[in-house]
Amino acid sequence: MKLIGMLDSPYVRRVAISAKRLGIALEHESVSVFRHFEHFQSINPVVKAPTLVLDDRSVLMDSTLIIDYLEALAGPTRSLMPNDPDQRLRSLQLIGLALAACEKSVQIYYERTLRPAEIQHGPWLERICGQLLAAYDGLEQALAKQPLPTDGSIDQAGITIAVAWTFTNLLVADQVEGKTFPQISAFTAYAEELEAFVSTPVQ
Repeated sequence: MKLIGMLDSPYVRRVAISAKRLGIALEHESVSVFRHFEHFQSINPVVKAPTLVLDDRSVLMDSTLIIDYLEALAGPTRSLMPNDPDQRLRSLQLIGLALAACEKSVQIYYERTLRPAEIQHGPWLERICGQLLAAYDGLEQALAKQPLPTDGSIDQAGITIAVAWTFTNLLVADQVEGKTFPQISAFTAYAEELEAFVSTPVQ
């Protein structure tokens, strides 16, 4: 199987790291949705990263759907999601907040870099910046109440949170600079030292 997309995308990196933690080998092809649009289009006409190309040439897209499929391949004993319903609900809530932070970081970056300054919409930018901080506020409170383990393991919630925080600080660091997110920062520092993260650097 081949993973298509750049590792500077949090969604691509999330899949790549998850696959490693699940023990599934994926070939990775760094293809940009911007610089290599036509090539990406030849693989997946929708041009959506990440894209997973299966051995039979079937195409699967969206990081959550790809990870769901990889989980099925790996089997329940290797799952990155808790079995307990209450803990699973918490993990899903954390993942939802982290993915929202990724989405808002992307929207802020695109608004600033792709739209000419003279037609950038201030109220829209203010709104999505507020949504970004709300997502991280929610994560910070949740981790303060119940920290994620830092014992050498990491689950899907942890992967997604760390990937999101690294991504936000790469693209729109000014939005979180000076803000108080010690739980998220400390956990991400731990996660980025894990082998699955070190061997999957942002590129």
